[in-house]
Amino acid sequence: MWRLRETAYPVLTDEGGAILSEQTGRWAYLTPTASAAVMLLLASTNQEEAADRFAERYGIGADQAATDVRTVAEALVAQGLAHDGETAARPRRRWWKGWWS
Repeated sequence: MWRLRETAYPVLTDEGGAILSEQTGRWAYLTPTASAAVMLLLASTNQEEAADRFAERYGIGADQAATDVRTVAEALVAQGLAHDGETAARPRRRWWKGWWS
């Protein structure tokens, strides 16, 4: 199941959005359609369900919707902001834990 990492903080709207990485301190900015894909991924039990809802919302074909949702999901996994359930989540390391930990 696709999910944002515990260290990722989303600010999502229908007009776009961003996700803050606690690990890097950087924002990943999203287009309105990418933001919608993330909201649907978070609200769905799997990518297929999210893609079906995405296709319905934007009036596009199921294949195109699946490609679009998968592209957004994979991009956020590659940036370390999300995990797909198959990829082991990296252990959470707190900023205050230094070399003495």
